[in-house]
Parts: sequence; structure tokens; C-alpha cells
Amino acid sequence: MKNAKNEPHDGLEILHRRYYEGRPEQAASLEEERVNARMAREIYELRHKAGLSQRELARLVGTTASVICRLEDADYEGHSLGMLRRIAAALNRRVEIRFVPAKRRSVVVKKPNKKQTHAARGARRRRSRVQLKELISRVTPESLEPTYDWGPDVGSEIIS
Repeated sequence: MKNAKNEPHDGLEILHRRYYEGRPEQAASLEEERVNARMAREIYELRHKAGLSQRELARLVGTTASVICRLEDADYEGHSLGMLRRIAAALNRRVEIRFVPAKRRSVVVKKPNKKQTHAARGARRRRSRVQLKELISRVTPESLEPTYDWGPDVGSEIIS
């Protein structure tokens, strides 16, 4: 049994360990999504504080409401500096870009070469085979017997 003191209790910490720790590509992707979500939230909040609808802001910016809608979507990745400046000007704001120190060493995401991709695929196949062997080893003749659970009332009625 694992030591309970070493186990994380915070859900975010558990998710971070499970999906991002030791995976720089995943961590970089997460940070990029955080930036997109922050940008979308900022545009939405500024528009609401100004008391404008998406259509009204679009008219001030010189675009369509669907563009404003996309910019306020956390999944949108096409924020351009020019559009952000136009939105800022329409809301009597200015865009400010800052370069701040990274919390950790900056992550450089490299596209894996064919050899690395092939090796990773082979490792996944080997893991899958091991998992399949484990499942097969758990199968017993009793577990192969069909079981039927009709519920309490099924089959008790006679239809004439």
C-alpha cells in the first residue's frame, strides 16, 4: 500500500502529475491554451463592462459580430495584435505586451523525427500487448459463462 502522506490531495496537482509532469509538449500546449482562454475572457469582460453587445463592439471595431464571438471563444487561437489593438481602441484601452521570466526553463517543442516516432509507436504496441496479456490471464472459464439479468418482472407476464 502506498504511503498516504506522499499522495497528492489536490485535484489539480493529481492531474498535473498524471498528464503534464515530465511531458514538455503537453505542458507547452496547456500554457498556450491558458493564454487563449485568458485573452478570450479579457475581451468578454471588457465588452461587458462597457455595456456593449458583440454586434455593437463589432461595429465600433469595423468587423462582424461572428469575429467578436470567435475572439471571445477560449478555443480560438487566431488572436492578432492588429485586431486586439482595434478592440482596445474601441473600448478606450491600449494593448500592453510584457515579457516576464518563465517559471521554469522555457520549453522548446520539437517535432520528433521518424526514428523517434517509430520508437514511440513500438513502445505503445509493447505496452498494449502487455495489457492484453494481463487481461487474458484474468479470464477464467467461469467468467466466460453467459449471465442473464432480466430484472424482477421480465418474463413473468404471459401474452395471449
